[in-house]
Amino acid sequence: MRLARVWRPQIVSAFHPLRDEPDTLPLLAALADEGFATALPVVIGRGSPLAFRLWRPGDRTRAGAMSIREPLEAAPVVDPDLLFVPLACFDRRGHRIGYGAGFYDRTLARLRAMKPVHAAGVAYGVCEIASVPYETHDQSLDAVVTEQETILFSEQ
Repeated sequence: MRLARVWRPQIVSAFHPLRDEPDTLPLLAALADEGFATALPVVIGRGSPLAFRLWRPGDRTRAGAMSIREPLEAAPVVDPDLLFVPLACFDRRGHRIGYGAGFYDRTLARLRAMKPVHAAGVAYGVCEIASVPYETHDQSLDAVVTEQETILFSEQ
């Protein structure tokens, strides 16, 4: 919640947790309760950026690609300016490794070309490693939120 209060986004997205990912649903509920518009990602296709549809906790979802829960097709498509993103590991430079398909790198590149956008990784503290390999197409994080701390990379 602190990041949303500081960055004051119009639309915040997070991911519907899958398997043992951190549960972002309480965060989405708290954001919605404070009046933020909230959204979930939708996989359009391999090699494409994600789309986002408005969604509030309690709204219906459907099983999308890879069985990830996503909003119904009737929900409006939006472009969030704060994204809470999943990751497999991260480092203290703001680099992340996702799950290998590049969805968030393509998505963040598209959104950041349009407007100011912040990205915060959501992970368990044990996902931190000393150094993540970084390539020119990789999109850096502005923060990482773990169960132990919130790390702001712009302050380092």
